Amino acid sequence: MNEITLRVINESNFLDAFHLTLAPGQEQFVSHPIRSLAQAYVYYHQCTPFGIYNGETMVGYVMVIYDYDLEEYNIWHMMIDEAQQGRGYGKAAMEACLAYIAGKPFGASGRVVLTCNKENPKAIGLYKSLGFSETGNEDEEEIELSLRLNT
Repeated sequence: MNEITLRVINESNFLDAFHLTLAPGQEQFVSHPIRSLAQAYVYYHQCTPFGIYNGETMVGYVMVIYDYDLEEYNIWHMMIDEAQQGRGYGKAAMEACLAYIAGKPFGASGRVVLTCNKENPKAIGLYKSLGFSETGNEDEEEIELSLRLNT
């Protein structure tokens, strides 16, 4: 496996993000990159959308957003393409996101928050393996998990 890297989504690679697909049944867990990029455009002053790359191939997508009101980072809409799942790319991408956040690109907070569908045990297990823990906050079918970076 090549090293997983994050590259900002821009005019040179946004179409690659549009071609990412989820496995059947995963649509309930994450928004398609087209919707996510629309959100990134609206929140451009506090958000960075990334393509997840294995070498020169985009294998997934993720957004890092900063909530200035709560002074915390959020990881939104992480997905790995159906054909690329099961290769460790999700964990490597999350580690790359946390390294990016540790550089405090938008604000000084070390708190990272994400939500996950309760019916997605693989994702919950991944996040917990990286040190995230459930906060007790829930919204419909989503649970919130958080992590404090030691920076």
